[in-house]
Amino acid sequence: MPGVLIVEAVAQAGGILLYNSLPDPQKKIVVLTKLHDIKFRKIVVPGDQIRLEAEIVKVRARFATIRGRAIVDKEVVLEGMISAAIVGLEEANAPR
Repeated sequence: MPGVLIVEAVAQAGGILLYNSLPDPQKKIVVLTKLHDIKFRKIVVPGDQIRLEAEIVKVRARFATIRGRAIVDKEVVLEGMISAAIVGLEEANAPR
């Protein structure tokens, strides 16, 4: 599996975790802002089953940091940090 797709899957898992941990989530969206310290540890091949893990490290007002990992057969194949912005829907839909 291409590494960029594994990164995307981990980022999506982290975004879902963050979104569902917010108070009143239906009025907010989570936007990926930065990927950092991404490390690819092992190649993922057809037939491998990937388990995604995400942990919220810090939430401050409108920004959050999430630690994510992808695991195959109890071995970490990818790990890194994800930064996200929390935006209210009224802000996202405001004319510019």
